[in-house]
Amino acid sequence: MTNTADAALLEKEEDHGGPLRTFIGSQIAGPLAALILAIVVFGVTTSTFLNADNLSLIATQSVVVGTLALGQTLIILTAGIDLANGAIMVLAAVVIGKLATDGNALWALVVGTLVCLVMGGLNGVLISRFSLPPFIVTLGVLSVLTAAARLYTDSQSYPISSDLLTILNDGPTVGGISITYGVLLWIALTAVLGYALTQTAWGVRVYAVGDNRAAAALTGIKVRRVLLSVYLTAAVVYAFAAWQALGRTPTADPSGYSTANLDSITAVVIGGTSLFGGRGGVVGTFIGALIVTVLANGLTQAGIDSLYQQVATGILVVIAVAVDHFVRTRQTR
Repeated sequence: MTNTADAALLEKEEDHGGPLRTFIGSQIAGPLAALILAIVVFGVTTSTFLNADNLSLIATQSVVVGTLALGQTLIILTAGIDLANGAIMVLAAVVIGKLATDGNALWALVVGTLVCLVMGGLNGVLISRFSLPPFIVTLGVLSVLTAAARLYTDSQSYPISSDLLTILNDGPTVGGISITYGVLLWIALTAVLGYALTQTAWGVRVYAVGDNRAAAALTGIKVRRVLLSVYLTAAVVYAFAAWQALGRTPTADPSGYSTANLDSITAVVIGGTSLFGGRGGVVGTFIGALIVTVLANGLTQAGIDSLYQQVATGILVVIAVAVDHFVRTRQTR
């Protein structure tokens, strides 16, 4: 296991400066500080940002892209990228929506999950078995699935009326803040994947493959198997995102979430996961997704044009990549 991968597994590091120093040096410290700063700024400069209804809205708006970003994180940790994750989710959603209008909603969910697994498996096989570049493979799959969703539905949307398919938009109210089951599912997925990455042998192998694929192979790690498992695991996460999307907006729309792939990458990068692989994690991605939503929501509350919101988000992404590049350059000296 390399030093870079070990740095990502914080609980296995030796404590050289106390808990506070360890936290400050962790992957999530920067994103968490940025999130807190944004909340404080918007809370002070606007009168509605900290309202319970608005905080509920922020959490709900983060769910779909935030869940997609969890799967994207797994792939980026292996030094890959998935430009097709949004298209996979949309195809699964329209398959579920169309089947649910004609039959059993539970069966529709199962089929939608299988669709995600097939497409994730296809990406995984092409990338792991045939060593094709992830960018090119997923870009091609993105184009195919975008067209496939429209062809399957004749470019029509399907309203969702099943309680099972919309249940994730329901949930309890805690302290005046409505927390949907979709948000709770997002938190649960983050916890499960975080545990898998930091506390299991599979997670150690994922970091090792992302940090140095050749070195990982020399240590006996079956790189192809690890890559395939990552794309299949990410596909399952995309299926959950499709279910959340149907609850968030109870319509299966083949043209929906057209920028979800880029939005998920943005959340991953802002959350501190390295685009070069081997460093980062899903907790940072969770925070990154919240940062993107808080930024958009806060600027809207402040009456700032949406174009400036895009500018601010873009600047954050560039800064995050620049910091990652700087850190990696110092580590290799």
